[in-house]
Amino acid sequence: MKKALLGLALAALTLAATASGRTSAPAAIPGCAPSTLHLLTPGKLTLATDNPAYPPWWGGTPKSPFKISNPYSGKGYESAVAYAIAKKLGFSRSAVTWKPVPFVNSYAPGKKPFDFYLAQVSYKPIRAKAVTFSTSYYEVNQAVVGIKGKPIAKVKTVAGLKPFKFGVPLGTTSYDYVVRYIKPSQKPKVYDTLNDAVTALKNGQIDGLVVDYPSTGYITGVQVPNGVVVGRLPTRGGQEHFGLVFQRGNPLVTCVNKAIAAITKDGTLGRLENAWLAGNAPVLK
Repeated sequence: MKKALLGLALAALTLAATASGRTSAPAAIPGCAPSTLHLLTPGKLTLATDNPAYPPWWGGTPKSPFKISNPYSGKGYESAVAYAIAKKLGFSRSAVTWKPVPFVNSYAPGKKPFDFYLAQVSYKPIRAKAVTFSTSYYEVNQAVVGIKGKPIAKVKTVAGLKPFKFGVPLGTTSYDYVVRYIKPSQKPKVYDTLNDAVTALKNGQIDGLVVDYPSTGYITGVQVPNGVVVGRLPTRGGQEHFGLVFQRGNPLVTCVNKAIAAITKDGTLGRLENAWLAGNAPVLK
């Protein structure tokens, strides 16, 4: 009788936790249970990304206020990674909420409205002075998108890119790569958003658009149907990587880094990369 009552009590506690939106399973990482973490809202994991959230980083049917994709879907590489991390920390899907936050605001100084942010934010020492970064969850190469039939589409080397006019989204490492390593004869145009840069490419205002390689699939497949990936740019000045962004000094990063290590070790991160970021293009020499 006592065992039966104990079982009923445990079941009731589990149902209550699930109904409240809190975790329904213990954290897989010792010492990192949700109740012990430094969170904006106790028992909830508040995440954020840019809006629109583009494939292949994000997927699913758009859900207000998000456009193009739906971070809640678990589809797309970054959404899937976020939920894999949340699971390792013991959060149920219902305990995860999403906010739209502009890309450039993610690493700007000031109080953050999220526990962590992900939108292909590359680690840079200057950014790390204002916010705290996690360890890498993706190592990235930049790539060049042009228009089929145009002279830039025939380029095979980095040196061959010099005569062309490039566009880049504001605040990205794409700009750094263009000015440091391509060194084109014309100053690159900087656009407030990726969408603005894509529009400039479609309208012929620029010859080439430099973005992270995985983003080229959606650009050439959906946004610019006559677009072509000219090639991936070789790694220069150290391997670029994306990190999750936290409020400066937030101790939550310690447990999140353990979660990233866990999903790397068990093969989850590799499987998600193969599922969402598969593809190949020549590396420019």
